[in-house]
Amino acid sequence: MKRKLTAGLLALGLTGVAAACGGGDGGGDADAAAQARGEITVWLSNNPEEVAWGKQMVAAWNAANADQLVTAQEIPAGKSSEEVIGAAITAGNAPCLIFNTSPASVSQFQKQGGLVALDSFEGGKEYVESRSGKVAEQYKSTDGKYYQLPWKDNPVMIFYNKKAFAKAGIDTTKPPLATYDEFLATSRKLVAAKAAKFAIYPAPSNEFYQSWFDFYPLFAAESGGKQLVADGKAQFASDEGKKVAAFWRTLYTEKLASQEKYTGDSFVDGTAAMAIVGPWAVATYKNKVEWGAVPVPTSAGKPANETYTFSDAKNVAMYASCKNRGTAWDVLKFATSKEQDGKLLQATGQMPLRDQVATAYPEYFQANPDYQQFADQAARTVEVPNVPNSITIWQTFRDAYSKSVIFGQEDPGAALDGAAQKVDQLAKQS
Repeated sequence: MKRKLTAGLLALGLTGVAAACGGGDGGGDADAAAQARGEITVWLSNNPEEVAWGKQMVAAWNAANADQLVTAQEIPAGKSSEEVIGAAITAGNAPCLIFNTSPASVSQFQKQGGLVALDSFEGGKEYVESRSGKVAEQYKSTDGKYYQLPWKDNPVMIFYNKKAFAKAGIDTTKPPLATYDEFLATSRKLVAAKAAKFAIYPAPSNEFYQSWFDFYPLFAAESGGKQLVADGKAQFASDEGKKVAAFWRTLYTEKLASQEKYTGDSFVDGTAAMAIVGPWAVATYKNKVEWGAVPVPTSAGKPANETYTFSDAKNVAMYASCKNRGTAWDVLKFATSKEQDGKLLQATGQMPLRDQVATAYPEYFQANPDYQQFADQAARTVEVPNVPNSITIWQTFRDAYSKSVIFGQEDPGAALDGAAQKVDQLAKQS
């Protein structure tokens, strides 16, 4: 279930087809559309659990609203869902709601004039912020408006293979993984004992989003919750960012992580003893790996209740081609109600981006204790920054990280400094 994006999204971010400043709301037509009601279409991701959730949600809505029927479809096939969505915006035939909007692409969709500001609805801003709490702030666009509703996240943590750890003589209940020094010592033991060929195996490929599953979670933790870019300035060339880069460089230098692309699941296959993944993996690893999970490491070993990580979220957005926006807004609120969020949690194991989700569904977490730590972690997540040129910024960072940290062709600190200068310029552009 981990989101597999492609270079198609990069192409979308670079081309900026049909660009138009703002979010697609304009004048009287938009005001009329905001009140209009009738049939609408929504798109769902193509993962089976979310499709099942979406079908029951739509059936429940339609049963009570025969005059405002909703039709649900899976996102059409393409190189990436984001590329498909961008093309639909350009063609003017996007659905009213898409329950699979990547936060990284919101700035581009907004630039295309493809999104509706949820603040334009009565109580819209209040609904977003009351549902998601303080985390909602990360999802505002640079104009201060919400063009996406924070929907669900998958806070990533370190999964570890208990059998591999036991083979290496490492404690499987409280493994020494909290600090960089502990993590490296544990990694060396695992490989020396041949408990696994590699300690951990993040994808070494150069797609912009791969940094969300190696550098970014650790940077969020080390920095106390900073984003890659804040207030128009790169944050990653800080002392915290350079500590994270040095940590990963050591793993690659000592061959505790691999520079070679892996085509399967290295954790399931036993090739790696650890992985950085979110709660979607619980169902995937069931009956395949005897696993445990801990927060990502920090240099000094922060307590779990102070450790941040990457959110790996997907959100809901309303698209400007929608005519019956009054219905779409009501459906959006219905689909993200406490009841429907609970059904999403039950169906997928993904965390609704709801304030205090850990206490909102006590019966679920009592029955499914494996998910409790992810609910606790969900209160401390960091999203990709909602800034102009988001995809290009991530690719600029990834290029520098790959060259220096993964392949050792440049000093990591110097590479981050150089990338930060480029990112600062990109962040200033509209």
